[in-house]
Amino acid sequence: MAKDNEAKKKSNYRADQIQVLEGLEPVRRRPGMYIGSTGPDGLHHLVWEIFDNSRDEAMNGFAEKIEVAILPNNIIRIVDDGRGIPTDIHPKTKVSALETIMSTLHAGGKFNSSGYAVSGGLHGVGSSVVNALSVYMRVEVHREGKIFVQEYSKGIPKFKVKEIGKTKFNGTIVTFKPDIEIFKEGVEFEWGRIVSHLRQQAYLVKGLEIDILDLRKRYEEFTEEKKSFDFAKNFEARTYIKDLDVKDFSGYKSFSFFFEGGLRSLVSHYNLSFKPLHKNIFYVDKNLEDQNEHVGVEIALQYVDDLSSRIVAFANNIPNAEGGTHISGFKTSLTRAINSYARKNNLIKEKDENLTGEDVLEGLTVVVSVKLKEIQFEGQTKAKLGSMEAQTAVSAVFTESFNYFLEEHPEDAREIINKGVLALRARKAAKAAKDSVLRKNALEGMTLPGKLADCQSSKAEDSELFIVEGDSAGGSAKMGRDRRTQAILPLRGKILNVERARLDRMLSSDAIKSLVLAMGAAIGDTFDINKMRYHKIIIATDADVDGAHIDTLLLTFFFRYYKEAIDAGFVYIAQPPLYKITEGKKVNYAYSDEEKYAIVGDLDVADSNETGDEEAGDNEELSGDLKEAGFVDTNDRKEKSSKKEKPEENKKASKIRIQRYKGLGEMNAEELWETTMDPKNRILKQVTVKDAEEADRVFEMLMGSEVGPRKSFIQTYAKEADIDA
Repeated sequence: MAKDNEAKKKSNYRADQIQVLEGLEPVRRRPGMYIGSTGPDGLHHLVWEIFDNSRDEAMNGFAEKIEVAILPNNIIRIVDDGRGIPTDIHPKTKVSALETIMSTLHAGGKFNSSGYAVSGGLHGVGSSVVNALSVYMRVEVHREGKIFVQEYSKGIPKFKVKEIGKTKFNGTIVTFKPDIEIFKEGVEFEWGRIVSHLRQQAYLVKGLEIDILDLRKRYEEFTEEKKSFDFAKNFEARTYIKDLDVKDFSGYKSFSFFFEGGLRSLVSHYNLSFKPLHKNIFYVDKNLEDQNEHVGVEIALQYVDDLSSRIVAFANNIPNAEGGTHISGFKTSLTRAINSYARKNNLIKEKDENLTGEDVLEGLTVVVSVKLKEIQFEGQTKAKLGSMEAQTAVSAVFTESFNYFLEEHPEDAREIINKGVLALRARKAAKAAKDSVLRKNALEGMTLPGKLADCQSSKAEDSELFIVEGDSAGGSAKMGRDRRTQAILPLRGKILNVERARLDRMLSSDAIKSLVLAMGAAIGDTFDINKMRYHKIIIATDADVDGAHIDTLLLTFFFRYYKEAIDAGFVYIAQPPLYKITEGKKVNYAYSDEEKYAIVGDLDVADSNETGDEEAGDNEELSGDLKEAGFVDTNDRKEKSSKKEKPEENKKASKIRIQRYKGLGEMNAEELWETTMDPKNRILKQVTVKDAEEADRVFEMLMGSEVGPRKSFIQTYAKEADIDA
């Protein structure tokens, strides 16, 4: 102890070692604290921060249009026709209010109700954070008949705010280019992600027009003069394209959103791929006000013929992926209201138990949106609402309105309650089936599925489970694997489509039962990701249509029942080679036609039967392009054999052979290990879910029971399909 005290006395820890970061330097030092990450999510968060400022103008009745454009070199420009950022001198900072907002953390007009009654921003860091993380930013303000401008680099103003002209309009133009030093993974903006997010925002603000433009495609046609940042002087839609002097708009992507139906329209959009159980969409939009609070509550819901639920939450139009107090208030009120109505109308008998929250959520699509003056989120990314007044307000508004809805629409009420009762029965059956499977497994001493060839390692982080298509490929995989870390589970045929199957039916499938037991983490409400026996689950199927279908069925299973494993990065898809190319003793593997061309080069390929290679003869398939280039297919054998060729040419051609793999079962153990299982050589695609809502919609459309949406999807994208015939 004495030595420890002596060491402390000699410590060099002094006041001069305390760092005080000024201005926007903390943002550049720790960007993740402000935007979540410096990957693609954080990059797009910059767009949301600036857009939210314009959207807040619209929410408070000061703006009607917002334009978001992706400019050449991945520059973002956002325009609104709101009031324009104030440019007069701020009494405390002694510089323009514009410079104060853009260059100072925790500065903005949203800390009190005098500037905004309702807003998404609450920390006053949005614009300044984007400024700090941009290598270039320009803000142009149209206000009180004048145009003001200021430019910045990495958060530092390049000059004082200056007046540059006259205008007849009010509004703000913000242009910024993210700093590649911060976003090292790249600054390429994703068109689909931006469209999806802003479409959602258009539903949330009734009467707001949002135009989205992608101007990156024809950059080479712009003159140097038009590449400057001297943009339009008015706010009509499309004017900014015209200002770039582009006569033909066909080369650009664009969307324009305007919805008068609000959340009702959004629920209809989410349910496009489902069969509604009742035609009337419940909707309420009401404000609760007293001396201390102002809470706006807007809710829309509809039940559909589906097993999962879609619960989407917003607070001041900010998406809350993790829910929060408003969702807690909604769920409690929904369960109470349905049980109360069902008991009152004898739709649930006295002896029956009440429906649980799990039962009443099955098949539900709901959007809950609240608007508060004083709002509290958990973290700067605003993923979860923490304001307790939202829970009380949602509960009060929803209970009153939903009770009235059920009374007014008895047929709809009956369908909703019947859905819950069916879910209750299914839940009990599923629990019995699950308990039976897991209990039997426990009584048998945790016996693993018979076809599973387990690995020796007991450390999940070192262990891999290969889900292999067919017994033949399974046999090769078992022989070629690294027994220390690699387990093999062969699946015979296609597994059950779980999109339309309840848990009890799923667990009657031997393939799914084997998969659940092999992973060791249970399923349903007892799933525990910490009990996963493997931290790499690798789907290995043939490179054909059937293999792709099996991939889809397995991905549907994992997305619906093991999404936590996907989110944790445990699920992968193996990429076996398409071709084996042999030149003498030298062997190359090609994973695509392009790679095959690169390997083969300009050499001619002899027919395998002519060269005496029987193994290659059965598997060789050449595309039309190769045939035109002079390569030989077995179908051309007679024609080629009849031609007279020089012995030297035949000798050269006989050196190169191409074997086309039609399935994993055609590979021997050594080939399968070398190409698909060896960590040093293999190619794995990690399965991720960028947008859970979109993934949910696509799985339901492609794997659900409704034929119409699936047919429309196939017709729309058929020409883009890469089909291996």
